[in-house]
Amino acid sequence: MPPSPAAAAAALRSRPLRRTLAPGAVALALLLSAAVGTTTRAPSVWGLLPIALYAVLALTGLDLVLVTGVALLSAVLVALPSPGRAGDVLAGSVTDPVTVIGLIIVLGAAAGEVLLRTGVADTLVRAVLRVAEGRGTTVLMYGMMAACMILVAGLGTLAGALAIAAPLLVPVAARAGFTRSATAATMFLGGCAGLALAPFAGSNIAIMNTADAGYLTYLAVGAGPLAVLSLLLAAVVVPWVQRRSAARGDHYRPEEVGEERRSDVPPREAARTRRATWVFVAALAATVCCAAVTKAGTTFPLLALPLLIVVTAAAAGLTPRRAVGAALTGARRMLPMLLLFWMLAALFGFIDLLHPYDVVLDRFGPGLRHMAPLPFALAVAALGWVGVPGATAAQVILIGEVFGPLGDQLGLTPAAWTVILLWASKADTYGPLPNANMVGAMGMARADRLPYLLGTGWALLVPACALYTALLALIL
Repeated sequence: MPPSPAAAAAALRSRPLRRTLAPGAVALALLLSAAVGTTTRAPSVWGLLPIALYAVLALTGLDLVLVTGVALLSAVLVALPSPGRAGDVLAGSVTDPVTVIGLIIVLGAAAGEVLLRTGVADTLVRAVLRVAEGRGTTVLMYGMMAACMILVAGLGTLAGALAIAAPLLVPVAARAGFTRSATAATMFLGGCAGLALAPFAGSNIAIMNTADAGYLTYLAVGAGPLAVLSLLLAAVVVPWVQRRSAARGDHYRPEEVGEERRSDVPPREAARTRRATWVFVAALAATVCCAAVTKAGTTFPLLALPLLIVVTAAAAGLTPRRAVGAALTGARRMLPMLLLFWMLAALFGFIDLLHPYDVVLDRFGPGLRHMAPLPFALAVAALGWVGVPGATAAQVILIGEVFGPLGDQLGLTPAAWTVILLWASKADTYGPLPNANMVGAMGMARADRLPYLLGTGWALLVPACALYTALLALIL
């Protein structure tokens, strides 16, 4: 049997050297920060040292909360603010837009747990499958993709949504003759497209906030083209995976798949679940439309997500105690992310005390005025291939902090920044190396042949690079 998704992802992320090299590197970096702090005055480019430390430590695979804490301590040592000034920075970071993104992630997890407890997530997948099943393998493939896309977009998380969808999709795919690898490729393409489209996912909120763009702009030049490209290429990629893997005997075994998971609930409860599903879909559509029309800012999900929780729980007939318990269970899992984003906001606050970007602009600004915007945009977007593992929203914010002032000097528009940040944060989902999202989709589909998922990712990565390059050329 293949390893579980969690075990496989953990193995993929493991770094054997981190236990021996990281503590020494952290101590050396903090000593350097203290030495710099005693000899440097603002403005100074040394203010970028904590950001460099953050990026290097994150790439070693250390826990991101720990990495952010170390970088924050480095920033304090470099800036050496007075106690009053330090208190002002820490207090101001509580309401900083970066911290708000962390709070949105917590609320998104709370809403996802409510969807699980009410059965809405399960109902959404079953509804899509009822439409697609029995109409041919191509329609079924797109039905499976749509189920994953809708569920991921609604929950705002890839792993959690695929874990719900897989027990429903795998038996249907097996009966239709799909191989394990083809099923994994279908779930991967649909789920990743849904994650890009998710209106209240933390990473997407970070992109819109950093780019100063609304959801319509984000959808038109960023997530929309990626989702359409995924749907179009699936018609070629999934059959290719199916043919190759079928020739190698990659079909499901009867004892491996088991029976399709059935919904053995009383009719009255089933009716409440259907009602809650319709209410959730209507409320989600209404909030997304409202955000698009009013060009609502980052704080809008702080109202929309609790509203979705309340109306869904009420329509499902959950008692207030059960609804609050479900929301708290989901939120509790993401509290470390809230701490991470608060520390990230404080980190940037202490860095701003040294004004390192002013030094960079004074030194390179005149030369940048003669630089073409397109090469700069492509270079920043390419940073997604060496991004911060497991923290897409933090990566977006980091890129905005480091390269935002330079991009403004070159006249990059919100639409251009949307393309840059989306591709910088999501390119490594599709390659060039294996990643936790690929392994997770394989595990959910009970697949164990990674080259097929790598091929699927590369089949989308290469044309997507060309597509976004063309979009940037048109925008700029």
